[in-house]
Amino acid sequence: MSIVADQVRRIDAQIDRILLNPLVDSEDKFAVDELDDAETEGGTRSTVTADLLSPRINDLLRIVKKLSSTSTAVLPAAHIRDLLHDSRLATADEQHALEAKGQYESEVEWLLVSKATTQIYGLILNTLLDDIIPLSHDIWYWDQILGSYTYSSLYAVQTSPVRWLIWAKDIYHESSVRSTFSRRTSLFSRTPQLRTDSLSQRWSRFYGIVRETVMERSLKDVQHKMFSTVSLCRSDARRKQSQLKKLREMTASGLGVLIDEGLSFGMDEYKSESHDHGMEWKGVVERSVALMDMVLRDVATLDRGVSEFEDKVFAGVEQDPDLSIHAEDMVSKPAVMARRLLFLLEKRIPTHTATMRQVVQANGQPSRLIRYWLPAGLVLISSSTILRILVNRKADIVNWIRDFGVTARDFWFNWVVEPVRKVIGTIRHDSQSEIAIMSRDSLKADRESLERMVVDFAVDKPSLAGASAPLTETQIADIRSKVKEGDVTPVLKAFEQDLRQPFVGAVRGDLVRSLLIQVQKTKVDLEIAISGIDALLKSQELVFGFVGLTPGLFVSVAVLSYLRGMLLSNRRGIRRQGERVGRCVRTLRNIDRIFTEATPSQNNLLSYKDHGLLVTEVHILRNLVRDGRLMPREIESEFLEDLDDLANVKGIQIQQRALERIRWAYARWLQAH
Repeated sequence: MSIVADQVRRIDAQIDRILLNPLVDSEDKFAVDELDDAETEGGTRSTVTADLLSPRINDLLRIVKKLSSTSTAVLPAAHIRDLLHDSRLATADEQHALEAKGQYESEVEWLLVSKATTQIYGLILNTLLDDIIPLSHDIWYWDQILGSYTYSSLYAVQTSPVRWLIWAKDIYHESSVRSTFSRRTSLFSRTPQLRTDSLSQRWSRFYGIVRETVMERSLKDVQHKMFSTVSLCRSDARRKQSQLKKLREMTASGLGVLIDEGLSFGMDEYKSESHDHGMEWKGVVERSVALMDMVLRDVATLDRGVSEFEDKVFAGVEQDPDLSIHAEDMVSKPAVMARRLLFLLEKRIPTHTATMRQVVQANGQPSRLIRYWLPAGLVLISSSTILRILVNRKADIVNWIRDFGVTARDFWFNWVVEPVRKVIGTIRHDSQSEIAIMSRDSLKADRESLERMVVDFAVDKPSLAGASAPLTETQIADIRSKVKEGDVTPVLKAFEQDLRQPFVGAVRGDLVRSLLIQVQKTKVDLEIAISGIDALLKSQELVFGFVGLTPGLFVSVAVLSYLRGMLLSNRRGIRRQGERVGRCVRTLRNIDRIFTEATPSQNNLLSYKDHGLLVTEVHILRNLVRDGRLMPREIESEFLEDLDDLANVKGIQIQQRALERIRWAYARWLQAH
C-alpha cells in the first residue's frame, strides 16, 4: 500500500464519519419524534420509509459503495468516469435539480460526490508522483553530460543529425520565402521572363537563392563562430537541465499544495465527533475540486516561479465561480460538482499528461534513436562484411563449436566423473583404485633373493662369516635374520679384501660377486624407501582423490552458477536487492538534503515545494522496502509507521527526529554492503 493509498483511505474514513453519522442521528431523531407526536407518526414514518426504499437512493448508495476505498484504494480513471455517468448527476437539468427531493437524497448525492472527489484526488496525486519521479533520472543524465567533456563531445556527435536537420529546415524555409517573393516581384515587373526560362536557369536561380540564404545565415550565426560546437551543446544541456529542475520544483509544489490543502477537514483521525462541522465539509470538497483543477492547469507552466504558481493557484480557488460563496443555489451543487469532476477526468488530466510529456520530451534525455544511431549505423554498414565473414568461415565456426562441445564433454568425464568414481572407490577400498608407485610383491621377491645370495656366499666362504668349519643351520638362520635387518657383513668383508688387489680379486677372487650382491642390496634398500612412500600415499589416498577432484568441481560450480544466474535470475535477484538497498541509502540522503536546504515557515513547517519533494522521496523509499522485501513483516509495519511520521506535517524538528530514528533503528536492513 502506497502513501497515496493511505491518504485516500484516511480521507475516505473521515468522510464516512462526517456524512454517515448525521444520517443515523436524524433517523434516531425521527424515531424519538414518533414517540412524542402521535399525530405525525404516520407521515414521518412514511416519508422516511419512502426515502429509504427509493430506487434512486439505492442506486446512489450502490455507486457510493463502489467508490469507497476497499481492496483497491484508488480506482482507475475510466471506472470513476463510468460510475459518475451511472449516477446521472452530471446530466440532471436545473428544473429536475430544483424539484423537491427526499430527505436523504441530497445528502447521499453529496456523499457520492465526496467519494468521487476522494478517488480523483488520489488519482491526481499518483499522476503527479509518476510525473516527478522520472525527472530525477533525466536530471542525472544531464549531470553526466555536463560533468565530463568526453560525454559532452559524445552528446554533440549524437545530436549532430538533429542540428543539421533543423538547420536544413530553416534554410529551406527561408529559401522558399525568398523564391516566392522573387516570383511575385517578377510578375509585376515589365520584363517577366520566368515562363520562358529553361529548367537549368530556374535551378541556377534557386541555387543562388539557397547559397545567398546560407551566407546570410552564416553571418547572422555569430554565436557558432565564437563558441565551439561542444560548448553550444553544453549550454543547451544546461538549459534543459534547468528546465527539468524547475518542472520538478513546480510539480513538487503542486503535490505539496494538494496534500496539505486538499480535502483537509481538520479532523483527528482517532476521533469520531463530527457534529461540529456542520456545512463546512461541503465547502472543503468544493475548494478541493477547484484546487485540483487549478493545480493541473498551471503546474506544467514554466514561465513563472514556484511562489507565483502558488499565489495564482490560491487566488484562482478564491475566485472560482462554482464555490458556494459565489452561488446561492445549493440544491444543484452536486450536479455542478459531478460535471466538474467529469471535466477533470476527461479533459484536465489528459491535457496535463500530454503537456508534461511534451515538456519532458523537449528537455529530457534524447531518444534511443538519437543516442545509438552511430553504433547502429556502424553495425548496419558493416553487416554485409560480417555476413560475408560468417559465410566464408562457416566450416571453421562449426568446427569451433564442435571442438568446444567435445572439450566440455571430455572435461566433464575426465576431470569430474572419473575423479568422483575414484574417490568412491577409495572410500569402498576398491583394489583397482589404490594409489601405488611399485608392484605389490616386488620388495618381497628382491629381499628373498638377497637373502639367498648372502647365505650362499657365506656357505661358500665360511671364514668371512666368522666360522672355521661349514656353517650350521643356526648360523645360517642368524645370517638370514641379519640380512633382513640389512646386515651383509660377509659380503662386505670379501669386498674389502678383494679391493686391496682389485685386478687379482676380479680375476681370481670374489670382487665381482660381492659387488653384484651389493647392487642387489642397493635395489632392496631403494624398494624399501619406495614402499614407505607408497604406504604414505595410501594413507592419504582420499585426500589426493579430493585434490584431483577440486579443479573440476570448481570450474563446474562456477559455470553452473553463472548459467543459473543468467537463466533463473537468482544472482540477478541478489544483485537487484543490493541495488535496492543502495537506492534506499541514496533516498535517505535526499531526504536529509531536503531538510538541510528547506526554509521553514513561521509555523516551523516545510513549504509546499519541500513537502512535495519529501513526499516523493518517502514514496520511493516505501516502494523500495515493500517491493524488495528488505525487512521482516513486523519490522516493515513499524518502518511504515515511522515513514508516516516523517511525511506528515508536524514540524521540522519532529520530522528530523523521525529521520534519525529511521537511520539507527533500521540500519541493519538499510545498510549497503
